[in-house]
Amino acid sequence: MNELHGIIFAYHCNPLLRELTQHRTTSSIPYGGRYRLIDFMLSNMVNAGISDVGLIVHANYQSLLDHVGSGKDWDLSRKHGGLRILPPFSYARKRREGGTYRGRMDALVGVFTYLERIRQDYVVLASGNMAANLPLNDIFEQHLATGADITAVCSARPHSDPRLANYFIMDPDGTVSDVVVRPSTPCGWESMEVYILSKQRLMDLTEHCAAHNAPSFSQDVLLSMVHRLKIVPYLFNGYVAAPSTVADYFARSMELLDPAVRAELFDPARPIKTKDRSDPSTYYGPNSRSNHSLISDGCIIEGEVENSILFRGVRVDKGARISGCILMQSTHICENAVLSHAITDKNVQVNSGRMLMGHKTYPLAIAKDAIV
Repeated sequence: MNELHGIIFAYHCNPLLRELTQHRTTSSIPYGGRYRLIDFMLSNMVNAGISDVGLIVHANYQSLLDHVGSGKDWDLSRKHGGLRILPPFSYARKRREGGTYRGRMDALVGVFTYLERIRQDYVVLASGNMAANLPLNDIFEQHLATGADITAVCSARPHSDPRLANYFIMDPDGTVSDVVVRPSTPCGWESMEVYILSKQRLMDLTEHCAAHNAPSFSQDVLLSMVHRLKIVPYLFNGYVAAPSTVADYFARSMELLDPAVRAELFDPARPIKTKDRSDPSTYYGPNSRSNHSLISDGCIIEGEVENSILFRGVRVDKGARISGCILMQSTHICENAVLSHAITDKNVQVNSGRMLMGHKTYPLAIAKDAIV
């Protein structure tokens, strides 16, 4: 799709995710056994034929850079275009040290010189902290057919805390008549924070917001200009996961144990790609047991695993029992340890005989590199 350029906002670091964002941005959180949240939007764009993608970052993005690299695993490593990492080129000179973007328009102002060099006529703006398999080709076709100034992708299924989400109220003709920003209860169609608009419209809006110190796309563009712009929704009926708290991340991850959810999210027609690793097959010991779990390559299972998600390189020693847990890469559960409703970040070691128990509504989260 040579007419469409991709921009992914990957700078946000949600403090409500606590230990999970201690060393990374929200977009870089591991998900589903072998993926990161950023993989889904990158794959959506590549599946739609988009060859130029800008990734807006600000701070704490080393983990994200290590994962996406040059973009080779998404076929975005190119001499011209491809994947471009966009740190705050000019923002640091304008804001106080240690500050971050105040909103999407603030971020776009910070990378304005990049916007000027976009070769395509249209741009898709999207969050990098959401797991969904979007038909961007269909969304773009609707945008062209309706003559919309902005096409806003909406979800038919509530997937966020209303106090962190935006909603659209529709006119009978199908255009947006009102925008509700972060209400206490859901109303209308929930925004997925994915928008398509022309490059020229994006440039005009960015210059307007820069001149009026207006940092927010939701409030200063959608809400303020709802009666001046033709905003048309695209209703997406598929599965969406955009975790905003540790408990929400745990719940959305556990939903992947349902084969119907996996089939919907990982549609073979639009494959989700991730960083390639040549891991050996998982080894199961003679007395091991695994039931209703997702277990990635490179694991060594000698204990018992039930209703859990294990990332690459996890080791579960003899006598250890894992139930309702998410164990990220290179976690080591030593002999006779017991874990229930826990999330371990990368390189965690749980020593022999330890018993760690959370609850599905308040899972125990263990920070990266911790030894328990």
